[in-house]
Amino acid sequence: MITLRALFFSFCILALPSHCEEKSQLVTHLEAGEKQVVVAYGTSLTAAGAWVAQLTDALNQKFPGQATVINSGGSGQWSEWGVANLQKKVIQKHPDTVFIEFSINDCVERFKGSIDIAKTNLETMIDAIHKANPTTEIILMTMTPGNGHPAGHLSYRKDIDGHYEMYRSVGKARKLLLIDHYPTWRELQKKDKELFQKYVPDTIHPTAEGCAKIVTPVIFSALGIDLSIPKK
Repeated sequence: MITLRALFFSFCILALPSHCEEKSQLVTHLEAGEKQVVVAYGTSLTAAGAWVAQLTDALNQKFPGQATVINSGGSGQWSEWGVANLQKKVIQKHPDTVFIEFSINDCVERFKGSIDIAKTNLETMIDAIHKANPTTEIILMTMTPGNGHPAGHLSYRKDIDGHYEMYRSVGKARKLLLIDHYPTWRELQKKDKELFQKYVPDTIHPTAEGCAKIVTPVIFSALGIDLSIPKK
């Protein structure tokens, strides 16, 4: 019989990037004593995502006074908004590292977007960030399944698998770090629906506990550093 602990461990392994043993540029610079500005840019999963505060607290604990984390997420927004607000929300902050996640909303049917539109928007953001500062580290993230609402619902999401796959292909082509949370969440949803519902009640927004158990530890590992979530 598979224990919950073993099941959870297998979920975490699924989510780890293939090159997680390497340290990110962010961590390398922090360890060198440099100050770093981090911007988290995306949907409500960023704007109201507990992972941002958990990352902030952990970095402050490990590197006191060195890391400034700015949450520039927009609840209910998609990558069209991301492009339109990039200058004010990201570039003007002069970031050293930028996390980007918009796929969870790019596939919302009411926005009438497409994978091609989302790809153009993502690459436009990447190009603009690197034009402003070629050394900025860009980290892409896939997120939750978002499959709890039927067609016709305002939150219905169409072809989320295709949107997430596009992030993977862009990340690979651009040689960007991609943190792929989606397979972990889908596996949990299939194997332990009760735990999944506890962590992501609406299939979209992880709770603070869901972030602490699944999202944030994988981010720490992907960055290439042993961090722990400070206990409140």
